[in-house]
Amino acid sequence: MSMGVEGLRSVPALLQRNVREFGDSPAYREKEFGIWQSWTWKEAADEIEALALGLLNLGVNEGDHVAIIGRNRPSLYWSMVAAQMCRAVPVPLYQDAVAEEMEYVLAHCGARFVIAADQEQVDKVIEIQDDLHQFEHMIYVDPRGMRKYDHTTLHEFSHVQAQGRAAHDEFIKELDRRRSDLNYDDTCVMLYTSGTTGKPKGVVLSNRNIVESAKSASEFDKLKRDDEVLAYLPMAWVGDFIFSIGQAYWTGFCVNCPESAETLMTDLREIAPSYYFAPPRIFETQLTQIMIRMEDASPLKQRMFKHFMAHARKVGPAILDGKAVGLLDRLKYALGEFLVYGPLKNAMGFSKVRVGYTAGEAIGPEIFDFYRSLGINLKQLYGQTEASVFITVQPDGEVRSDTVGVPAPGVELRIAENGEVFYRSPGVFVEYYKNAESTADTKDAEGWVATGDAGFIEESSGHLRIIDRAKDVGQMASGAMFAPKYVENKLKFFPNILEAVVFGAGKDRCTAFINIDLTAVGNWAERNNIAYASYQELAQHPQVLDTIQGHIEEVNESVAQDEMLSGCQIHRFLVLHKELDADDGEMTRTRKVKRKVIAEKFEELLTALYDDKDSVYTETEVTYEDGRKGKIKATLKLRDAKVWPVAPRAVAAE
Repeated sequence: MSMGVEGLRSVPALLQRNVREFGDSPAYREKEFGIWQSWTWKEAADEIEALALGLLNLGVNEGDHVAIIGRNRPSLYWSMVAAQMCRAVPVPLYQDAVAEEMEYVLAHCGARFVIAADQEQVDKVIEIQDDLHQFEHMIYVDPRGMRKYDHTTLHEFSHVQAQGRAAHDEFIKELDRRRSDLNYDDTCVMLYTSGTTGKPKGVVLSNRNIVESAKSASEFDKLKRDDEVLAYLPMAWVGDFIFSIGQAYWTGFCVNCPESAETLMTDLREIAPSYYFAPPRIFETQLTQIMIRMEDASPLKQRMFKHFMAHARKVGPAILDGKAVGLLDRLKYALGEFLVYGPLKNAMGFSKVRVGYTAGEAIGPEIFDFYRSLGINLKQLYGQTEASVFITVQPDGEVRSDTVGVPAPGVELRIAENGEVFYRSPGVFVEYYKNAESTADTKDAEGWVATGDAGFIEESSGHLRIIDRAKDVGQMASGAMFAPKYVENKLKFFPNILEAVVFGAGKDRCTAFINIDLTAVGNWAERNNIAYASYQELAQHPQVLDTIQGHIEEVNESVAQDEMLSGCQIHRFLVLHKELDADDGEMTRTRKVKRKVIAEKFEELLTALYDDKDSVYTETEVTYEDGRKGKIKATLKLRDAKVWPVAPRAVAAE
């Protein structure tokens, strides 16, 4: 659906066009109390306008920051668009952030208004409101539990809308003026980075950034108005903003919001989206669940699954890419589709996926190939908040697990001498809010942005390969290249391994911390009548350690084949006594490992790995869900893993 962007220079302008051209098509669905509620574009526009009038009535000025906190709900998407109509700036926050993390963002952007989903989020803001000098009003969507609160500056969402409707004649002229004054270079949204290296930064994205990126990407993947998308990823994340606002408003497809995190898989099956996005962790989790269910299946079913999956791995990706495949292989694949692949895709909610994406972290090649072999058109994209998502994308028929594709439409790439990837595009962010220094460090005068990732462009295909974070790529003592993420992703393919952190920069060999996947390992323990009282007891069980050692040795064997990275084989490892957790500061809210924090926090464990000790005693402070602190004490066993002879030419070019 190609059209010029003349006159469509903001999200509210796209909304007006959608109402005019297909106002009766579904725009939003939300599951509540087990029933799907639906709104057309016309109905959604009425809700949004009523809220925008209500915000004017509360005194929202042009340029004000309006914070939005909660899970994916139509009302919160409407809040973002209503803020834009008022020429204010929506600032979505991570809903699982603790109060002090929210305090930093709310104070930094000087939010005068907060729109929160429910009592839990309201309580967090109330806890910190005395330190927020610009904060004035809070609006909440779900009234449950809110009756006895002081409502002087607290307002129910539906009441704000009702007051907006009542004050229609008073404010509509002002709203129309602000809406028509919106231009391409006005701020569309401000999103905070997840802060792997320090305090989060407020990334300012303009209407031009969002509309141009949404338009190019929608045309690239031939997205249509009758596509369905499930909106379940954090609203504070740029990917969700591009899919559920940018592309949804550009193409006019329907955004479906699940009832809760618990019902996500059921809701996914009911909607069966045609356009689906998930970070690798979700695909990893689903694969783990499939493998666990297969362990419990009858021997006949297990044999059938293994037999047809082996065939799918052989010919599935080629069939998906429209390549020549022999008739017998096609017939066998069709039988596999009927008996195994079809039911499996149905059970996962992927039966209608036409375009599937994964990004945010590199996905293990084995996981990626598993989904593509089933006939799911899963692709990788490489992107950043600062790029309005898209840097590279994979064209249909050119999808590989080891590259992230070619430059997205309108994107230019260049590789610096040290291997760092730079890009320039219409999606490049305006600035980091109130941080000119970081803006200048990241974006030069000609608009080139440093990604912080190391990679190279393949001469034969023009595809980009990302090796790792530039700051994580280093050299081992031998001069061999050290790229931990490459090895970590191979380890995470195994259902038993949830997280892996590899160390080795400047050292003579690599070591690793492992987190087991409690669901997968717990299921194995139950089937084998192994009793355990806690995560840490299971993590140190000799058979569990044997299994993990087997996985590591398998990965070492495959890493040894890669001449550039064969020095990254893991010589020693331990299984950590606790899961790495964002609440303990060990990961970001988007679940990226904070390598430096982990190395410092568990310094004595790391030292023990390099000192060739057999075990190490440790005490670690943890934060419970209710905010209480506690201590975990454990004695961890350290193990050696078999390594393979290093492939030739392993030394990185100086």
